[in-house]
Amino acid sequence: MNAYIFPGQGAQFVGMGLDLYEKYPIAQQLFEQANDILGFNITDIMFEGTADALKETKVTQPAIFLHSVIMSKVMGDAFKPDMVAGHSLGEFSALVANGALNFEDGLKLVSQRALAMQKACEIKPSTMAAVLALADDVVEKICANVPGIVVPANYNCPGQLVISGEIDAINIACEQLKDAGARRALVLPVGGAFHSPLMEPAREELASAIENTLFSTPSCPIYQNVTTTGVVNPEEIKKNLISQLTAPVKWTQSVQNMIKDGATLFTEVGPGKVLQGLVKKIDANAEAVSAELA
Repeated sequence: MNAYIFPGQGAQFVGMGLDLYEKYPIAQQLFEQANDILGFNITDIMFEGTADALKETKVTQPAIFLHSVIMSKVMGDAFKPDMVAGHSLGEFSALVANGALNFEDGLKLVSQRALAMQKACEIKPSTMAAVLALADDVVEKICANVPGIVVPANYNCPGQLVISGEIDAINIACEQLKDAGARRALVLPVGGAFHSPLMEPAREELASAIENTLFSTPSCPIYQNVTTTGVVNPEEIKKNLISQLTAPVKWTQSVQNMIKDGATLFTEVGPGKVLQGLVKKIDANAEAVSAELA
C-alpha cells in the first residue's frame, strides 16, 4: 500500500518550488492563486528571497504547504495514496492531498495557523529542544518533574524526541536529561514552544477557523498526529486538527500504525528528505522515497 507523507516546518529552502512554477502550468496557476489569497507575493520569497525572510513562521508554513500540495497536484494520476500523514503543519498538506480540504481553504487555515502561532510565541518567551538517545519514558518523567511548563512535543523516531516549553524550564530539563544519559539535549533555533500548553491562545484562535471550514470525506485515511490512527470522519479530523497545536506530534506511533495497517512504500511529498530518514529509523525494513515528477 502507498503511504504519502508531508513534511512540516524546518524543511524550507530558498528556491523551493521554482522548478514546479517554471515547468508546470497547473503549478504556476496555483502559486499565483496563493499570492492572491495570502495578499503578498509568497513566490518572491520562496523563489529568490533570503533564508531569514523564509524562516518567518507566517511565510514558512504556507511555503511548505504550497510546495507539498502543488507537487501532489503536478503528479496527476500518479498520485494514488492509500493512506496519508503529515508532520505537524504537514497534516494540512495531507488533508488537501486526500481531498478532505480544498486548496483555498487549506491555504487560508495554514496562514491563520502561522499567524496565531506567531502571536502565541510573542506572549511568553519559549522554545524547544532536541533530545537524542534517551528512552521516551525517561524524557517524559523528567519533564513532568521540572518546575514550569516543559512537555514532550515531537516523537520523531526512537531515540529522537523534541521537548517544548518555557525557556527556564527547557534549560533545567536539558541539564537533567544530559545527567540522565542523553547524548544531546540541544535548544533549537525556533520562535516558540510549539505543541505545548503555551500554544493554547493559538489553538483557541484556530479552533473557530477550523470549525467554520468545510471538511469533506477524504479519499483515504489520514493518520493524525494526535491519535496516530487512520481517520476518515470529517468531524473527527477537525477535532484532532484543533487539538494538534497543544498536543505532541506522535510521528513514531503514526508510522508504526501505518506499517501495521499495510503501508509498504512511503513517499515524501514536499521539500527535503527529513521524514524519509525518520521512517527508516522507525522501521529499518520500510521503503521510503521522494516523490518523482514526470
